[in-house]
Amino acid sequence: MEIAAGLVLLVLTVVICSAVAGRLDFPAPILLVAVGAVGSLMPFVPEVRLTPDVVLFGLLPPLLYNAALQTGLADFSAHRRSILSLSVGLVAFTAAGVAVVVHLILPGIGWPAAFAIGAVVAPPDAVAATAIGRRIGLPRRTVSILEGESLLNDATALVALKTALLAGAGAATVAGTGIDFVRTAIGGVACGVLVFVVVAWVRKRLTEPVIDTSISFLTPFIAYVAAEELHASGVLSVVIAGLLLGHKAPVIQTASSRIAERLNWRTISFLLENAVFLLIGLQTRWILEGVAGSTVGVGRIIALCLAVLVAVVVLRMVWVFPSRYLLAAEGIGPRQRPPWTYTALIGWAGMRGVVTLAAAFVIPAETEHREVLLLVALVVTAGTLTVQGLSLPWVARRLRVPSPDPRDDALVRAELLQQATQAGLARLAELEAADGGTDSDVSGLLRSRLEQRDFAAWEQLGPDAADEETPSDRYARLRLAMLEAERGRVLHLRDQGRVAHEVIEDVLATLDIEESMIGFVLGRRRELEMSESRGDAVRAREECDHLRSAPVAPEVTDRRCEDCVREGTRWVHLRTCLACGHVGCCDSSPRRHASAHFASSDHPVVGSAEPGESWRWCFVDELVG
Repeated sequence: MEIAAGLVLLVLTVVICSAVAGRLDFPAPILLVAVGAVGSLMPFVPEVRLTPDVVLFGLLPPLLYNAALQTGLADFSAHRRSILSLSVGLVAFTAAGVAVVVHLILPGIGWPAAFAIGAVVAPPDAVAATAIGRRIGLPRRTVSILEGESLLNDATALVALKTALLAGAGAATVAGTGIDFVRTAIGGVACGVLVFVVVAWVRKRLTEPVIDTSISFLTPFIAYVAAEELHASGVLSVVIAGLLLGHKAPVIQTASSRIAERLNWRTISFLLENAVFLLIGLQTRWILEGVAGSTVGVGRIIALCLAVLVAVVVLRMVWVFPSRYLLAAEGIGPRQRPPWTYTALIGWAGMRGVVTLAAAFVIPAETEHREVLLLVALVVTAGTLTVQGLSLPWVARRLRVPSPDPRDDALVRAELLQQATQAGLARLAELEAADGGTDSDVSGLLRSRLEQRDFAAWEQLGPDAADEETPSDRYARLRLAMLEAERGRVLHLRDQGRVAHEVIEDVLATLDIEESMIGFVLGRRRELEMSESRGDAVRAREECDHLRSAPVAPEVTDRRCEDCVREGTRWVHLRTCLACGHVGCCDSSPRRHASAHFASSDHPVVGSAEPGESWRWCFVDELVG
């Protein structure tokens, strides 16, 4: 009963603190660590001790797996040199540097123990990087590198820790260490690939969403345990399996299975990620009690904790700047350097997490000054989360590193949907030809729905005038009102008890899916309305000859469609012909005068006439440039 009550209080604290942090626009991880630390000092709060098994086998696999599922394999591959430099080279460099610092301040401690604590504090945390990095809007390139680093560096740190402990027992050699590292890494990757192959085979045959989601929950534990049983890296096994399964999900899973998996993992990861930070804080009391009986002086303990905290920050900076040429952005030549501001941001974003504490507990109890080493791990974890986590937004602003622009995303999203529509229409034409002609009403309905979907994406661009309602906005407003009435009628029939509960739930689920889709689009719209930046988005496809030869869209001072004015209609967005300067309304407008002008003039390229937008559209090849 006490355990159940404790779990309820743990989850309740996580939910309340996360909600408060969201209202205050404050990083939830930092608030949870602080609440946990204060709570651990309260006499009525029971002592909570994390053990290596709980963290490494219970918490780490699902956290790493969820992070891997959300990490694009293409992004991971594009930044692989940067990721490997940070996750392998930097971890070893930090472990060695911290070992020197510890040995200088605590001369009585042996080199194996000093290197062990260095390996413990070396790896930044995947959860901290994701929780803080995405919240403050770091550039996607930076977040991709940080996430990739955090997915792999735990494996390097754990192997380094194991080596240090074996060296302390006199059972490690340089050659053996190298062979063990390679064997562990290769075994972990192979095990991850094998788990991916098996799970993918099963998923193609068991398409029930509930079963598929259950398999998803088991996968990280299977991958981790299988690798560890083979004396390989469980961390690498989980990461590789997650990356491959996430990449192949659109092929091996049904749409309903993907939706169910995504929603369930969001809930689980929310609880686990935030509970981890609360548990970190709850370790404070018993670690401090252990230090109270140490033979090391208080002054030396404080000096050691601060020195190691400074060392992990400085050593990271010392590593990333000389290796800047490895931190090349996607699409840039391999030896070209990214902006130094991105490098500085990556160097500063080195928050530690629960793996650091869990690894510290692995240090044997008979190790000299173990209680001090545990305190060092706690101080580094809490210190980096607090100092770097709180200052990261300020550093990003000072360095003027741009966050992702929602308007660029909206433009690329519209272009991708346009390309998808072209593929869908081409397939429809093939089917019509194979069938000897399709019902014109059905064919027209399909084309109309694709057209409306594309229009909704394009309408998210343009002005944010509150008094202008686009056709998609009007559709959303009216359809939501209709859904409310429809749901009310279904609930009225349910209350009469004349329809089976299962049938009622099925109909309500259908209405909920449609409402959630509309809500998703409206949420994107609100993001655009709150954004102020304008930038150049990455195109989904290369430009055609028409776009390459067309001039830059000129600034339009007289922002109106003369054809609409003459006909008494209202336009949505405006386009400028780059050949003759004609200004016409877009296809979301009732009369589509920009398209009509192309049909009569054959001028292929128009540019957006909306303020702050510089993109162009080719009518011939249906491409954005």
